[in-house]
Amino acid sequence: MSAMSRERAELVKIEEKREEERSDEEEENYGEAMREFSSSTSRRKPEPPRLQIIPKVPEVVDDFLRNFLHRHGLRRTLSSFEAEWYGSAQRLQTESLRMTSTGVSFIPDALTHKQVLLSELQEVHREAALLREEVLATGESLVRMERERDFHQLQYRRIQEEKKQLMEDFKKLKKHLESYEPALKQLDDKYQTALRHKMLISLEKERVKNTMNLEKSRIKKDRSIKSSDKPKDKSTITKPPKKTEFPDPHLAQVSFQTCKSSFSLSSSIRAHDLPISCIDLHPRKQILATASDDQKWRLWALPVDGEKVGQMVLTGDGHSDWLSGCCFHPDGAKLATTSGDATVRLWDFSRGSCVLNLSGHTQPTWSCSFHSCGHVLASCSADRTIKLWDMKRGHCQLTLRRHTASVNSVCFLPFSDLLLSCSADKSLAMWDARPGVCVATFQGHQYPCNHVAFSLAGNITASCDSGGIVNLWDIRKLSTAVATVDAGPSANQVAFNPQGRILATACSDTRVILVDMNSLGVSGLMGHSDDVQSVTFDHKGETLISAGSDGMVNVWS
Repeated sequence: MSAMSRERAELVKIEEKREEERSDEEEENYGEAMREFSSSTSRRKPEPPRLQIIPKVPEVVDDFLRNFLHRHGLRRTLSSFEAEWYGSAQRLQTESLRMTSTGVSFIPDALTHKQVLLSELQEVHREAALLREEVLATGESLVRMERERDFHQLQYRRIQEEKKQLMEDFKKLKKHLESYEPALKQLDDKYQTALRHKMLISLEKERVKNTMNLEKSRIKKDRSIKSSDKPKDKSTITKPPKKTEFPDPHLAQVSFQTCKSSFSLSSSIRAHDLPISCIDLHPRKQILATASDDQKWRLWALPVDGEKVGQMVLTGDGHSDWLSGCCFHPDGAKLATTSGDATVRLWDFSRGSCVLNLSGHTQPTWSCSFHSCGHVLASCSADRTIKLWDMKRGHCQLTLRRHTASVNSVCFLPFSDLLLSCSADKSLAMWDARPGVCVATFQGHQYPCNHVAFSLAGNITASCDSGGIVNLWDIRKLSTAVATVDAGPSANQVAFNPQGRILATACSDTRVILVDMNSLGVSGLMGHSDDVQSVTFDHKGETLISAGSDGMVNVWS
């Protein structure tokens, strides 16, 4: 019995060792099958449940039976079970391979199918959670969009109501304006009648004055004829009073008397349909440049030898807004213009087009002036700056800043680097154009300054303001104005004749005021039907040219 027990113990040890090896191998096979299954499920996209093909199924039931038989000592049953089990397992494997090759899927057992279903259920839960989050986010965005829709609908209704109210107010204002049109027409008729009456009165006064002057001259002539018969006594001879070269500074407080002008209207030119803002005369020829609100500039040959009408030589169009000023180049072959489009343009007459467009100002440009050498152009603007442009390179070489309001006019002193500017801040400034330094300022105007001009005959300069005051300055004295002349309701531009003896002022009361620089006598020229905007003299000083808002150019000689 002891030998049989030892033999049985050895057989049991052998069987246990074999079972351990078999269980290790089965665990490896089971782990590998689970890893393949998990990798296949992770790579698989969500799809409807279907039967899974599992090549290896964990063998759990046979281990249970084998252990059960071994614990109860049923060796023969165990050996017969193993022989029959391994034969059936090999047969099942062969059949599974055959069914796989023929396209028949393998049906897994309940445990494996449960694990597959659990993994699919987890995937479905995860996708359901994602969908739930997306649905919640979509619901929030839908609620937000509905609120925005309601807000915009309210705004739209409010704007529609405001539009309707504005339309009603506009119709009421239009009817109200139409009700005023008869009264405005009546007032305009009265104004025209009064203006004609005023002109008739002024003409009658001029006629009476001329008659009285002729009568006085006749009486003087008769007296001189009578006195010529008497012997002359040296003691009775008196010398004529010596003319003063320039008025005394104290004359600024004197009320000047009106004197008769020596200029008379010789011809008129219909230059533009809209107001003319500026005129300038050619440096050497009798050619006049005009700049107008119709965005065009034109060159006119002035009438000579008794002609009544001037001829248009050239016209230019390129600015996108009204023109405010023009200035001939010293060589006479080019013209610079300023405009409300904040640009300065240079026009070449030989090409008949714009050759340079200078843009740098941020607001409308008012005036421009060439240096006597022609290589520098100064321009002023409503942006409170003065820019010096290099004509050769076509760019701004210097910007001058000092004025606190719109700079309305600039003017170079002839054959000098001095530049004079006037501004709406009621002051004048003198600049040295080389370093761009302000060397002097002139204070004295009570209203915005509109224009400034130099006299070619000396150191005198004149400036005018919107209150109709014309100040005469000595550039060597920086204290106060030398003299002051009241030219009317508003003075737009001033100009000296080449000899410096007469100062012409363009006024807003349709007159051209002439000031005698020796006696400061004032005379007026009537010929425009609207504001006079610009004046200039010819090269000899014998002809005066004026232009105004009526689009007319009048030539006085």
